[in-house]
Formats: sequence, structure tokens, C-alpha cells
Amino acid sequence: MGGNTIIYNDEQISRYLDHISLPRESRDLLHTPTRLHHPPNALKFLTSLQQHQLCTVPFENLSLHYSPHHSISLDPHHLYKKIVEHGRGGYCMENNCFFATVLRSLGFRLHSAGARVSFAAEGEDEEVYAGWSHMVNIVTLDDGKKYMLDVGFGNNGPIQPLPLDPQHSQVKGIKPAEMQLVYQNLSLNSDPDQNLWFYQHRNDSDAKWVPMYCFTELEFLPQDYEIMNFWTSQSRKSWFTTKIVVVRTLMRDEETFGSVVLIGGELKRRVEGKTEHLKTCEKEEERVEILEKWFGVRLAQEERAGIKGLVTELKS
Repeated sequence: MGGNTIIYNDEQISRYLDHISLPRESRDLLHTPTRLHHPPNALKFLTSLQQHQLCTVPFENLSLHYSPHHSISLDPHHLYKKIVEHGRGGYCMENNCFFATVLRSLGFRLHSAGARVSFAAEGEDEEVYAGWSHMVNIVTLDDGKKYMLDVGFGNNGPIQPLPLDPQHSQVKGIKPAEMQLVYQNLSLNSDPDQNLWFYQHRNDSDAKWVPMYCFTELEFLPQDYEIMNFWTSQSRKSWFTTKIVVVRTLMRDEETFGSVVLIGGELKRRVEGKTEHLKTCEKEEERVEILEKWFGVRLAQEERAGIKGLVTELKS
């Protein structure tokens, strides 16, 4: 895996921006770096970039099921080919590692940090957290303000940069949902003076805040993610190895308005707080068709063959 200094060249960045259909208004800022990095412009640009990434590049763990090798690479050059050239997505560390390389290539100052996912994200005890298994990016703008950007959490994940500011952390999510960051101690910690940032989500303004994950501002290095990625992608205790999940955010007129989610063989669409069941796949052929129609993922024959014999295979 490469280091934190890898960047994509201008041609690669241009092709990526075409791939995610970034609006001309945002792309024009790239011609004048001083305008791009002026904090209000930078924040607007990052918001547009993040949302177009989420709407084009799905959160998915298909390589662990539909491939001959059943493994995940975090090499930035491999990720570029997978995401931009092959039209695929990835799970948290893939998408966020790729996005970090894009941001670095555009001249943004950032570092990546580790996160612990809350069991509450799966509807379980919100006081229990997994080990380091998620990745976020922290961007520092020219005025010194820091923002967390995450394009790899899937459903209920952030859809715009969130300020690392305890006094100004609550923002609108996909209507009617809301998001916020809270800076506090993890109840499991022995040291009460150690605080972390908690990303919380709620379905509407009347609902309870639910913690999705907590993260540190400590910079994690590529070798840290190698260890995290190995467990997440290879351990039979990791749900990524026993369940297929694909999530793509929906956008209309430059506004996010919902998401489409495939879990196993169940396809659902959530729009403005309401969930609609679209299809239950009974056969592999049906799921392969769903992946192309709803997520733009086209699997080669050798990739399709990779799922044979796995617990995630749909057997008619």
C-alpha cells in the first residue's frame, strides 16, 4: 500500500470529475486555486464533491464475494482503476482512502483517522462499540477550521462536511434526517479525560439521536489501515464476509433526497424518510441485474463465478 503522499495526475482527476458529474460551477473553481481554497468556496466545493461521490460511487463489499480472490486492496492506484475505470465502489476504507487521495491531489490539507462503529448502527446496544474498523478524513481549511468528511459509511452516513466544533455541529441530512458531531468521553474508557468525536444520526427532528461511530483526531497511517482492512475483510467475525451490502445515495436537481440499498437479496429504496420494498432476489441472475440497474455495477463473468460455494450465494 502506498503512502500518504500519493496523488492523482490532472488527467486522472479530470476523468474522475467527469465520472461523478461534478457541476461546471464547482469545476471552474479548480482553475483558480486561491478562489478554491477561500474557506466559503472550499466548503461549498467539498460539499458538492462529497455528495456527487456518494451518488456515483456506491458503498459496497462485492469484492469479498464476487471475485476470484475475495480480498480488498487499499492501494490508491488500484482504487482509481476500480472506481473510475471500472465503475465500482468499495467499503469504508476503500472509498475514503480513494477520496483522501482525490482531496490531496486537489491541494487540500487533510489527514485520515480511525473510527469505532457503534452497535447502535445495527439496532443493538448503543453503549457498545467495535474496535477500530472505520476510516474518516479530516480536512483543515485555510482559516484553520476542521471538517470531517466520510464517503464510506453507507446508509445513514454523513452527506456533507461536518465541522469539528462542539458549538456548531448539527446539520440537515437527507430530509427529514439530521446529523451532528458531539465531543465527549466514551463510557467504556477508563480515563474520563479522553474525549472522542461522536457522529450521531436521527431520522427526524422528533427522533432520538443514535450514535453511528466515534473517531479520533489522531492521524492513522497507511500501515494502520492495512491491519484494520485485513481483519475487516478476512475475519469470519466481520459481517462484511457473510453479508452483501450495497448503498447508493440518490440526487435530484443537485440535492440528495434518498438512498437505494441492497442487503443480501433485498432491494429497498428510502426517500424522505419512507422506505419502499422494491424486490427480493431469489437467484444470482436477478441480483446481478439489480447491481447493474440500480448501482451501475457490471460484474465480469469471472467475478460472478467467485461467489459459488459462499454463504452469500443465492441458490434457486
